[in-house]
Amino acid sequence: MKASKKSSSIVIVPATLLILASWPSQLFAGKHPAVAKWELQVDTVESGDVNIGPDFKVAIYENLLKELARTKRYESVFRDGDRNANGVHNLLILKTTVESYTAGSEEKRAVTSLAGATRLKVLSKLSTQDGQVVLERSVSGNVRFFGGNLRATHNLAHNVAKAIEQSTLPVVPVSASEKATDPADR
Repeated sequence: MKASKKSSSIVIVPATLLILASWPSQLFAGKHPAVAKWELQVDTVESGDVNIGPDFKVAIYENLLKELARTKRYESVFRDGDRNANGVHNLLILKTTVESYTAGSEEKRAVTSLAGATRLKVLSKLSTQDGQVVLERSVSGNVRFFGGNLRATHNLAHNVAKAIEQSTLPVVPVSASEKATDPADR
């Protein structure tokens, strides 16, 4: 009989401690507003001085939209010219300019792993609406072994999203309407 009391207390005590440890976060969850997220507008890709086909520019743009949305770091990801981005106070703008492009060959990659790589390098510039630069970085993407030439655009977009995700963004500014409706001020 004593052994069963000891074994039940071994189970009950840790379970109780776990429940008590989780209470503070549940008690205060409704009192603090969620941390505001930035919204992001991705501008169309500029070719700069590089001779790059429109298919690559579009592929870079579409892959950027997909990869940046996948990070879940932003409330929304807008396309260039999206009317829903008008009037958004917490908007970051991503401008991407192609710095270099080396055309590759799928045929050469299939024959040898030493030749035929497609390489892209872009300058990604993330800024606020008022022009304050938050992040400016050159990012590369390539396809060396398997895959089509446009696979380099996916790898590039993934690397841009990763660089932005690892960066420190400024605190989201509070809009006038949010200040007026903040229950903590009452």
